[in-house]
Amino acid sequence: MKHIHYILLALSCALCLSCESFLDKSPEAGMTTETVFSKYENFRSFFDAVYGGTSQDDPTAPSTWYEFNIKTAYNLYLTQSAFRSTWEALTETADMGRINRQPIKYGQIESNLQWFTTHRVAPILNSMFKDIRICNVAMSNIGMLSDASAETINDLKGQIFFVRAFCHFSLTKIWGGMPYLDYIVGEDGHWDLPRLTNNETYNRVAADLDSAAFYFNLAGKTRRDPGPGQVGHLNDPDQGLPNGAAAIALKSRALLYAASPLSNVNGKADWEKAAIASWEAIKLALEKEYELLPAADYKKNFVGAKYTNEQIWAWNYKGSAVSYSDAIQTQLLNNAMRNNSTSPTPECPTQNMVDHFETAWGDPLETKADREAAIKIGHYNPQDPYANRDPRFYLDILYNTAPVPGFGTAKIYWQNSGGKITYGEMLNPSHTGITQTGYYQAKYWNGQSVKNKINSYFTDPLVRLGELYLNYAEAANEAYGPNGKAPGADLTALEALNLIRARIGMVPVQDKFTGSTELLRERIKNERTVELYGEGHHFFDIRRWKDAPRVMNEPSRKMDIEKVAVSEEYPTGYKYDDTQELPPTRQVRWTSDAMYYFPFPISEENKMNVFVPNKRW
Repeated sequence: MKHIHYILLALSCALCLSCESFLDKSPEAGMTTETVFSKYENFRSFFDAVYGGTSQDDPTAPSTWYEFNIKTAYNLYLTQSAFRSTWEALTETADMGRINRQPIKYGQIESNLQWFTTHRVAPILNSMFKDIRICNVAMSNIGMLSDASAETINDLKGQIFFVRAFCHFSLTKIWGGMPYLDYIVGEDGHWDLPRLTNNETYNRVAADLDSAAFYFNLAGKTRRDPGPGQVGHLNDPDQGLPNGAAAIALKSRALLYAASPLSNVNGKADWEKAAIASWEAIKLALEKEYELLPAADYKKNFVGAKYTNEQIWAWNYKGSAVSYSDAIQTQLLNNAMRNNSTSPTPECPTQNMVDHFETAWGDPLETKADREAAIKIGHYNPQDPYANRDPRFYLDILYNTAPVPGFGTAKIYWQNSGGKITYGEMLNPSHTGITQTGYYQAKYWNGQSVKNKINSYFTDPLVRLGELYLNYAEAANEAYGPNGKAPGADLTALEALNLIRARIGMVPVQDKFTGSTELLRERIKNERTVELYGEGHHFFDIRRWKDAPRVMNEPSRKMDIEKVAVSEEYPTGYKYDDTQELPPTRQVRWTSDAMYYFPFPISEENKMNVFVPNKRW
């Protein structure tokens, strides 16, 4: 029997700190595979590396560690890191106060590639392959487990299938179709294997997630906590672990990606499959008493609550409420709020993003023609641009004059007083990370600042019920039309879309957009952009839709705000100009279709004989 020391070398990865005792044992110490995998405590320590594993980044700096667990692929994990950017800021929807990694969005990936592959900040490529291997080793040895109940073993099997699927999905949406590793690759095998197509990979992901759901159900873990009104609701010790409902929910996302233009190979059949899977996910979630939060509690999905009943699977940052000065706020709060003139950067929505928020009457504002039409009927005033907007605008965007605890209102303007230019408190040019767009991101902000030193929870809703309705609306519209339903479903595509709008207090989609798949498609895309803003979806949505070449070549605009005297022309006392473009170094550009996928590190490409690497940007 091989010793554990040999096994861990073959894994080519270090395990989490709780496993260090295994790493330190020599073969003579008797740490055999049976010792590790027959005892639940040891097995759990081995497998839990997928959730919390770390590894030394620099042998010359023992205190420097990086994570190689699945958190590296979470949206909020990237946000809180030293990456100094977010997924949104790599698209037309946002900009960062400091330029940092943003060259990615105008076609310069090489100098920043390490941040997603091997660097300690978010080594997604490295992490996912290591975690896949841990899953396969764990599954191949789970038969040795002798001191765990059948329910516990089934729960572990569910987690193994789920994590393996999540890793393959994360790799594919960033790098494209992958070999599906459901077995232990030899020590020298690496991943130099033939690639599957995107469609094939996403379908393999879906199959693994079906297996995960099967075992979670046997374990009684389709939901980990009791339902609403019961003792322990949203407070299970394993609340942050995946469950059966999350497996079916992630399956709906994987099949939606498989059906999308970038990956579709079977036409309408792929959309039908995605619609059926999305309805299955909604039905199961409702059976397990998940719910859409009412508008008054909507923001708790992101801040202010550890977990909510809309989150089917979520990651709570640090597991506790954190202060306004915590690292996560480095990327999300503007410098004035932190009283730190050298704070690296806040995320700042562009005017392009703000234009996605419709009027309160449901009028689109995305294009100049849209805005002119809304002006004509009195639903939009460009000199009072924040009046009568989608309620999510006021929750997601920190705009000039928005209420700010301790500050009164947000002051994001400049003023010419007798030839002397002065700036509002949140546009102070002496601060290195101020907004360049005229806005700050507010979705992951709970009012905390240097003048309101409250602690707050921050939670990444990895899968929430709101997304499932949007997945269904999109797939059902493509498969059956606006008023069609998936077999056995209770909602049409249009009804599902309007359900999400009604929850937040928005009117239904205007009738003129509901007459065809093509018309409703654009409103569904806009709804996803608004509802899921800040949650890491848009970067991948515009790619799977194959819209990226268009939207990434449209100029990113800002709102220039000058404080002036109140007048009939400027009723708010501000002159708003939304026509100005951001500087060239902050623009988005689609330079080639190679940008659909990240390239691989050259060091890895040099090892490839069978695996066909992506084109370089």
